[in-house]
Amino acid sequence: MAVFPVFLKLEGRQVLVVGAGPVAAGKVRPLVDAGARVTVVAPDVAEEIAEIAAMAATVTIVRRAFQPSDVDGVWYVVAAAPSDVNRAVARAAESRCLFVNAVDDLESASAYAGAIVQKAGVTIAMSTDGEAPALAGLMREALEVLLPDDLDKWMACAQEARRGWLSQGVPMTERRPMLLQALNDLYERKRTTDNTDNTEKRTAGASPPARLQPQ
Repeated sequence: MAVFPVFLKLEGRQVLVVGAGPVAAGKVRPLVDAGARVTVVAPDVAEEIAEIAAMAATVTIVRRAFQPSDVDGVWYVVAAAPSDVNRAVARAAESRCLFVNAVDDLESASAYAGAIVQKAGVTIAMSTDGEAPALAGLMREALEVLLPDDLDKWMACAQEARRGWLSQGVPMTERRPMLLQALNDLYERKRTTDNTDNTEKRTAGASPPARLQPQ
């Protein structure tokens, strides 16, 4: 099935997490980092989630079984419970036009959470349409290695360039080659600086020339 990748702005918005085991804990943390107001519903709550709730005022724990009305007023739902509970969550959410990320449960899922790489203000998410999450995890690890160490400088360069384009009304179609040139210039300046530094280090470390002795 074809999927549409998207990033959600969840800051200050209500999100429901059904289930409170270790897997659910792995979902709660990034939701908190995204600024969401998270309600966790489950009869039993793992210590890790209790610790998150103790540190984050935006997390509320409701210790009981899921009820269909729990999805009222939320923007996004995570189901990390047994399959029968996930199915009940999916039915309740579907009737209210809400997407559900049902963890490792393709039948109940209408949304997949991708494997995420975050560095220097850049976020990359990968999905295998829920079919091979372990592969997505391996790809994430590979990308973490491939991203440049100075990605923060790429971001600063792109942000500065975008401000200029907006003020000058540069068309979207012309911006990518201009950014590529700006990044090339950035690397050229870095290469020149590195060469200068290396030359100075070699000069500083060289032995002074021998003095001529009178005959």
